[in-house]
Amino acid sequence: MSRPNILLVMADQLSAPFLSFHGGPAITPNIDRLARDGVNFTSAYSNSPLCAPARFAMMSGQLNSKIGAYDNASEFPASVPTFAHHLRAGGYQTSLVGKMHFVGPDQLHGYEERLTTDIYPADFGWTPDWSDPDGRFDWWFHNMDSVVHAGIADVSNQLDFDDDVAYQSVRKLRDLARTDDDRPWMMTASFTHPHDPYVARQEFWDLYDHDAIPLPTIGALDDADIDPHSRRLRKVIAADITAVTDEQIRTARHAYLANISYVDHHIGEMLDVLDRHDMADDTVVIFTADHGDMLGERGLWYKMSYFEHACRVPFIVRTPDMAADGSGGSINSSHVGLLDVAPTLLDLAGVDVPELLDGASVMPLVGADADSERTVVGEYLGEGAVAPIFMIRRGPWKFVWSQPDGAQLFDVDADPHELRNLVGDQEHLDIVADFTSEVLQRWDADQILSDVRASQEARATVDRAMRQGRFSAWDYQPTTDAKNQYMRNHLDLNEVESTRRA
Repeated sequence: MSRPNILLVMADQLSAPFLSFHGGPAITPNIDRLARDGVNFTSAYSNSPLCAPARFAMMSGQLNSKIGAYDNASEFPASVPTFAHHLRAGGYQTSLVGKMHFVGPDQLHGYEERLTTDIYPADFGWTPDWSDPDGRFDWWFHNMDSVVHAGIADVSNQLDFDDDVAYQSVRKLRDLARTDDDRPWMMTASFTHPHDPYVARQEFWDLYDHDAIPLPTIGALDDADIDPHSRRLRKVIAADITAVTDEQIRTARHAYLANISYVDHHIGEMLDVLDRHDMADDTVVIFTADHGDMLGERGLWYKMSYFEHACRVPFIVRTPDMAADGSGGSINSSHVGLLDVAPTLLDLAGVDVPELLDGASVMPLVGADADSERTVVGEYLGEGAVAPIFMIRRGPWKFVWSQPDGAQLFDVDADPHELRNLVGDQEHLDIVADFTSEVLQRWDADQILSDVRASQEARATVDRAMRQGRFSAWDYQPTTDAKNQYMRNHLDLNEVESTRRA
């Protein structure tokens, strides 16, 4: 199929191991439907497991260190082309609904239309400080309140946002069904759930038996048994000073699962619109997430880590012809990542893929055997680190390296809970040496450290200045063209009534 429409649906902080088709307990009939009708990439990773940098890498198809966009308060440079730019230049109409966590004055990055504001700030106020490794950011950063105060609520800040995202997404799809714009379209619908706080509506909470909610497979480890980065993360989120009970952990996990079902419900609404308006036959649907959530595994919460629960994400591609050619419902275990989203979208749209991209299209894997040598690389350059953390995933191996923290090597096939660091094991010395050499060839760790520290210092200076006197915000302000909405006297009533039906 040439020039298909493309619907990219994103969840926030959705860890693949919790989904039913990955063996998890989440109840997701609509996501399951996508997996059943499409290709499910079961080994997909966030290249930078934190909200904003994950999205910057996904949209640009480039590593964060290359584009200078490191953390949740890094400016995403307007000069960096995104898949929205490439698709728009290639003849697509592009629209964004929901969260993308753009930081800086450019709040579109190639989308010609944005229907909602963002849920998080667009300025530099959340800049981390690697020069203060013992510092905390209580006024803006995670602590354990999301766990301690988890439960049921009819409305929350997050629910307010996603209710609007769901409404605007469905309405935009209906508008696309009745538009006179003959360009193919690309729409991104991005939810903030199941991101904490772990608070869910009763109707989705009631889908689950509370007593059957599983506790973490690997509970909190002794301080002496965890790596330096995990030790810092526990301190950053105040897990080192906040005691939580099994019941609080179960309640938080219950709400998290309920919020996955909440997102699933709204995905179902969008799929139904595609079906009812005969758009499913020429629309590719891709579903993914920016990163996962440890959700109490190893005593850790949220993301910011390369352990599986924090960095492994869903990645499903459904094209209209998959049912016809028998490739629908297939599973591919090749390692893929968010860096592959941009080249995949361009490949689907028939747009040339720039050579400078760090990812590759996943479409050659559809209907093919898994590529055992396919490699995913990652960088973590945000809060909780004190220097760049690099990751390489290839074959059974996951290698994580940071200059101050040392290295970790896990055989994820044999040790899926990543409990045995093979660094120092005599049988794996050559593998560790090869991966270490590869890290040092791929990245200039000292230069990236210098760049990140300089960026943090500069952004902190700008932020302090911007908060003196009158504050000018970069946050996106959605606009409504009321003069052309519904019926107005400069419009023809008969034309309005006929063209707005679908």
